Amino acid sequence: MKDVIKVSTVAFHAIWGDKEANLNKMKGYIEAAAAEGSNLVVFPEMALTGYDDEEEKAKPDKMQSHLAEVVPGPSSLEIAELTKKFGIYVAFGMPERDEKDPSTIYNSACVCGPLGVIGAYRKIHLPYPEPHWATRGSKPFIFDTPWGPVGLAICYDSYCFQELMRYYAAKGCRLYINCTALAKCHGIALGSTTLEAGCITNQIYIVSANLAGTDKYNVFWGGSSIIGPSTNFWEAEYFAGYPFTDPRAIQAKMYTATIDLTLATREKFEPNSLIDGKTDFRPAIYKALYEDLLKDPKFQE
Repeated sequence: MKDVIKVSTVAFHAIWGDKEANLNKMKGYIEAAAAEGSNLVVFPEMALTGYDDEEEKAKPDKMQSHLAEVVPGPSSLEIAELTKKFGIYVAFGMPERDEKDPSTIYNSACVCGPLGVIGAYRKIHLPYPEPHWATRGSKPFIFDTPWGPVGLAICYDSYCFQELMRYYAAKGCRLYINCTALAKCHGIALGSTTLEAGCITNQIYIVSANLAGTDKYNVFWGGSSIIGPSTNFWEAEYFAGYPFTDPRAIQAKMYTATIDLTLATREKFEPNSLIDGKTDFRPAIYKALYEDLLKDPKFQE
């Protein structure tokens, strides 16, 4: 397994409702990243179409419903042609149409690699206003690379629900992708605080890609970054990019860093000789706690 990887993340200014223009820009960034030798390129949540919701419109009339695609589909196959050509991995956000039920739309992140389209993660946790157009997903998403398994989640998944990041780390992921659409209306503390904490507590790298600038209504922070474990004990380091609220973060820009994944020790998930080779992480206990919670009808799916 390889340990050193070059990663690019894009603070992407999506043009709301213009899939063709956004796809063209994404392809340009991919070509530029490949020219720099990047192995992985990450774009934000809903980068393909823009994010904002037109609340006054019925679901079938919304932009997301009109522009959603199945995976594999036209846009993902175009991206896959480049990932095959350059031998790299790309993750990007898009509205995904369910192949069996075309009226069902997911807030998804598609992943393409050297062999073509790998698949898509469907966002599990939907904050306001996404339930107006999207259906909740139900499965985690890990894809294999020469650098080991990589986990992927979207925005609210990362900031408010620690379970996914921790699950990915426990499964062996040293790298976690956060495709996000974090706007200024979400406040100054939610994003960087929780990502830095996740990096420290799980001892993994986080590649976060955010929308930048004005969408249709909202202004997005930018703040795409590559965060990882520091050589200083229990600290997080910005290897590229900026925290969301940094004044420089809003610029549409690609950030690239070469990172050493051996720093992602994920110590709490590895055998500890002080406790007979068991792990500090104790999923059997957590399982019992969650089974107890499931006795409450409000937590039923």
